[in-house]
Amino acid sequence: MLKSISNQVGVALLRLLALLPYRLLVVIGYGLGCLAAYIPGDRNRVVKTNLRLCFPKLSPNEIDDLAKEHWRLLGRSLVEKSIIWCGSAKQLSNMIEVKSAVDLSSKKPRILVNMHFTGIEGSIILSALAREKHWPRTSGFFQRMKNPFFNKKIVDWRNRFGGNSIDRQGNAKAIIREIRNGDFIIIAPDIDLGLKDSEFVPFFGIQTNTITTISRLAKITGADVCMMTTTLKADESGYLCEIGAPLQNFPGPDSKSDTARLNQYFEAEIRLRPAEYYWVHKRFKNRPDSEPNPYNPSK
Repeated sequence: MLKSISNQVGVALLRLLALLPYRLLVVIGYGLGCLAAYIPGDRNRVVKTNLRLCFPKLSPNEIDDLAKEHWRLLGRSLVEKSIIWCGSAKQLSNMIEVKSAVDLSSKKPRILVNMHFTGIEGSIILSALAREKHWPRTSGFFQRMKNPFFNKKIVDWRNRFGGNSIDRQGNAKAIIREIRNGDFIIIAPDIDLGLKDSEFVPFFGIQTNTITTISRLAKITGADVCMMTTTLKADESGYLCEIGAPLQNFPGPDSKSDTARLNQYFEAEIRLRPAEYYWVHKRFKNRPDSEPNPYNPSK
């Protein structure tokens, strides 16, 4: 009973936040993020561990400052989820600008490779704009949440503009069908989803467990692979979603080298705006050759 009430309160809070003026929402997000930066806990340790691993030349004070800025932007992005999940198409189009090097109205099979910056979920944006722009439907994988109530709610919210969220677990045929239909397929492979269908490839000079999904899907479908980033505008007034031209000579001879190539692209983008990356994820939790888990303080 208590869990059901808390779920409903959570939904009501998201809908209430979505009604606030956007600038006020941003201020609230920044405030919450700044507070979170000072709360001791596992995720704060994860953020600083990731930053130390990826930027070993930074001093402890520089790591602390970068971590604080990350939490500030993460707080903003979390309250903006109210608009992403519960807001109108107009609210989303006001918050995001899309620039593309390819014709998004074509039905050519295409995989859009996204990455985990703290900003907007690309699949929602493109779905919200699809009817107005006459773009194809947007599909993408989703990772199941532990809370079944919010798992279903978020899928419904993501699909409210005609998109299609596909469970990562055991639905390869569905995503292949969507690609061949010419729908937008958005996949963010820059998280550790376990050792299955993955390879250890360099990321910030660290051998990092990374799924090989993009390479394998491109080989099976013959789809173009385009990089996609959604980042804060310079004045922080909103977000810019940029979709690049198809990668040349992709896929290559093997999935491991393809995956390493994508990781190097991600690294280059992160170095341009390090505070925006999703450092709260345990990116290096699976290690090769029995290396110790960097997030386990007992080892």
